[in-house]
Amino acid sequence: MNINLYTLDTLSPSEIAQLCKRSEMDISELQKQVHPIIQNVRDNGDLALIEYNKKFDKATMTVDQLKVTEAEFEHARNNLDPEIKAVIQASAKNIKKFHNAQMPEEMWFTQIDDGIMAGEKITPITSIGIYVPRGKGSFPSVMLMLCIPAIIAKVSNIIVCTPPTAEGGVDDASLFTAELCGVKNVYKVGGAHAIAAMAYGTEHLPKVDKVLGPGNSYVSAAKRLLYGAIDVGTPAGPSESIILCDDTVDPKIAALDLLIEAEHGPDSTALLVTHSRDIVDKVIALLPDLINDLPEQRKEFCKTVLSNYGGIVLTSNLEASIQFVNDFAPEHLEVLVEEPMAAMNKIVNAGEILLGPHTPITIGNFSLGVNAILPTGGFAKTFSCVTVYDFLKRSSIGYLTKEGYDKIKDNARKFAEYEGFASHANAISKR
Repeated sequence: MNINLYTLDTLSPSEIAQLCKRSEMDISELQKQVHPIIQNVRDNGDLALIEYNKKFDKATMTVDQLKVTEAEFEHARNNLDPEIKAVIQASAKNIKKFHNAQMPEEMWFTQIDDGIMAGEKITPITSIGIYVPRGKGSFPSVMLMLCIPAIIAKVSNIIVCTPPTAEGGVDDASLFTAELCGVKNVYKVGGAHAIAAMAYGTEHLPKVDKVLGPGNSYVSAAKRLLYGAIDVGTPAGPSESIILCDDTVDPKIAALDLLIEAEHGPDSTALLVTHSRDIVDKVIALLPDLINDLPEQRKEFCKTVLSNYGGIVLTSNLEASIQFVNDFAPEHLEVLVEEPMAAMNKIVNAGEILLGPHTPITIGNFSLGVNAILPTGGFAKTFSCVTVYDFLKRSSIGYLTKEGYDKIKDNARKFAEYEGFASHANAISKR
C-alpha cells in the first residue's frame, strides 16, 4: 500500500506548495466543462435540468417531478427507520442550541458623541439556496447544518437542491431532516446545473440571492464561474483534514482519525502532521489493516487519498507542525497533543479545531452542535465556518440631532472639498 510520507525539512518551496495543493485547485479544466452547462441552464431552464439529471444521475424525469411533493415527504416520514429518526433529532437538538447562541441582537446603537448615534440593524437574507450533495452517499447531516441556521436566522425563502436517485427520488433521511428543520421546498437537482439553476432561476426552480453547501470539484467550479451572478458563500469543496500529533498520542487513534475524511472520496485530502518518527512508523504499520477492514468503496477512496492529496508529514518539532497547519489552513483540524489548549492558541487558520482524543471529526460532523460546513482549499485563511451570520446581513444606522450635526458638519464638508466632491460639500454648506 502506497502512503505518501513527506519530510518537511527536505522539501523545496515548490514541493511544499504542491503538498498544500488540493483537488479543487485543479479546476481550470473543469471550468471549461462546466461553462456550457451553466449556459444551457441559463438559456433552457428546466429542460436543461432534466437533460443533466438523466446524463449525470441516470434519472429520467419530467419537469413536474423536479420538486419534492407532499406525498414524498409523507413517505419519508413513514418509511425511515425510527432509530435513524432519533439520531437525526438528537443531533438537531445540539445544532439548534449552538446556533441559537450565535444569534446577535436585531439592532444596536452606540453613542459616538453628544447627539451622534451610530449602530447596525441585522436582517435575514431574503432568499437562500442550500446545496446538499449525494454522490457517494446521502447526507442528512448537511441538511441539518444548513437548514437549521437558516431557519434560526429567519430567512423567509429557503430552497434545497439535492441530486436525485436513479429512480428520480430523494433519500428518506434527507427529506425527513428537511421537514424536521421546517424546509419543504426541495428540488431534485444536483451538480453544477443545480448551482446554475439557483443563480438564474428556471420555470420551476426560483432564483435565490445566495447559495451555501459543499460539493465536488464540479460544484466548486460552477460556484467560481457564477461568482457575481450570485453570492456563492463559503468555499466548501472536497473534504480535507489534518491530524496534528505529538509523541503522546495513541497511534491507533491517530490512524483511525486520519481515515475519517479520506473515505469521503478520491478528491479528498487527509494528512497526519507530526514531529514524532515513532508515531509515523506506528501509524504506517496500522493503516493497512484499518483500511482493509473498510467496505470496498471506502477502502479504495482511502488508498487513493493517501497516495495522492493525502499522507503523512514529518516535521522537526511541534512549532514546525503548527506552522505547517497555519500555512495549509485545513477544513478540519484535530489537535492530538499533550497540551491541546496551548497548541490551539497558536493556530490561526483552520475551519474547525477539535481538541483532544475524545473529539474526533466524526463527532463534529454529526452531533457536537458546531457547524460542519467549513471552508476548504486553503480558504480558512480568510473564510469562517458556516454560522447564522451567513444567513444574515447588516445595515449601518446613523442618527444625528441638531447638536450632533453642528459638531461634525464642518469636518465632513472639509473632507468632501479635499476629495473634490462638490455636491457632497454643498449638501452641508448650502443646507
